[in-house]
Amino acid sequence: MSEKDAPEHNGEYVAPWERAFDWVLTPLEEFIHRQSSSSILLVFATLLALVCANTGLADYYQHFIHTSVGAVFGTFSIEKSLHHWVNDGLMAVFFFVVGLELKREFLIGELANPKAAALPIIAAIGGMVVPAFLYLFLNGDGDAARGWGIPMATDIAFAMGALALLGRRIPRSLVTFLLALAIIDDLGAVLVIAVFYTDQISLSSLGVAAVFFSVMIAFKYGGIRGPWPYLIMAVLLWFALLKSGVHATLAGILGALTVPVRPKYDARRFSVLVRDLMTRFESSTRNTADLLRNVEARAILQTLENGVHRVQAPLQRLEHAWHFPVAYLILPVFAFVNAGISIQPEALSAAFSQGETRGVVIGLVAGKVLGVAGLSFFVVRMGWMRWPPGVTLMHVIGVGFLSGIGFTMSIFVSELAFADTPQMLVNAKTGVLAASILSGALGLAVLRLSTRPVE
Repeated sequence: MSEKDAPEHNGEYVAPWERAFDWVLTPLEEFIHRQSSSSILLVFATLLALVCANTGLADYYQHFIHTSVGAVFGTFSIEKSLHHWVNDGLMAVFFFVVGLELKREFLIGELANPKAAALPIIAAIGGMVVPAFLYLFLNGDGDAARGWGIPMATDIAFAMGALALLGRRIPRSLVTFLLALAIIDDLGAVLVIAVFYTDQISLSSLGVAAVFFSVMIAFKYGGIRGPWPYLIMAVLLWFALLKSGVHATLAGILGALTVPVRPKYDARRFSVLVRDLMTRFESSTRNTADLLRNVEARAILQTLENGVHRVQAPLQRLEHAWHFPVAYLILPVFAFVNAGISIQPEALSAAFSQGETRGVVIGLVAGKVLGVAGLSFFVVRMGWMRWPPGVTLMHVIGVGFLSGIGFTMSIFVSELAFADTPQMLVNAKTGVLAASILSGALGLAVLRLSTRPVE
């Protein structure tokens, strides 16, 4: 049976093998859209990296992640290892999505209402300051002190994925609290990277980057909503920052700040357009419903598609478009490239004897919960703020532990802090992995014991 002859049910064409494919693809689509699925993929990528790094594949793994990849354009050339391309290039896209999320939350999301945002902001500040303090208390002297920013970070994907595992036991207000807390935490991590983990500055390259950023701002205020001008400028901005000494991933954050929030059409204009187009569409298809032969109907559909595009805010459209590649490609690749450390008993024993490892573990496991829950309890106890509806102190303690899942963000900061000291970098990553596992387990246990299914 050809596609042309496929049976039609209630105006819907069904390809010969479509139902068989749906039987396979529908469960896969449901898995992809589950909140916890991206964190499951991250776990798989991490385990794969650990297997490669601790078996006979170790040499192949190291050779692969340090393979040089580059490009030549006439007299210009750029060449970096695969490891650097992932950390400096792909992670810029991740930070672009983080920037879009931050912008949305501050403009129309959970952080747009100062009163509702106050407690998560206080909790996030505590969850950054206390871990950094504990780390520096243990590693105040020497090269290890550079790692103070590592336990400040929270991995949103893992933390939200862990919370999703508890399903209906968790009140919606607690999910909102953790999301707002993690977003503020990300903002803090971005500021720490920009200010404290920056190499020697090249003012000329920084000036060029400022020009590119200014052009992107001009695009925004000039009403340019198409993605290509922004993309070209963003790539140039990324390269200028790479040469300036400021970490290139900040190009993602800066690029996100220039993405327009207002759509071209408002809802009323779009509604009028749709009604007019649908009237014309029904008239044009009255004699023939075959759109392949109906030029007028195809033109109407194209106009409708353009209208749908223009009624969506560019920020909303880009955030939706980039969620899948970031969650299901970029972050798993980052985990695979960076999580391959030795977990042999002697290696673990050596790592945990070092101050940077202990500082990361104590900072993420103890510092996070003390900062998040402790400071939240203090301001509520003083009567300055109130718990969100349905949220208790035990809930916030559980969330405090979950915010200790630093993983991707903490590993990323580790790469910046100890780029020139490979053994310290391995020790810090060991601490991040151990602390993330322990924090996740403690958080789930506390929340499981302190909640019951919500009707």
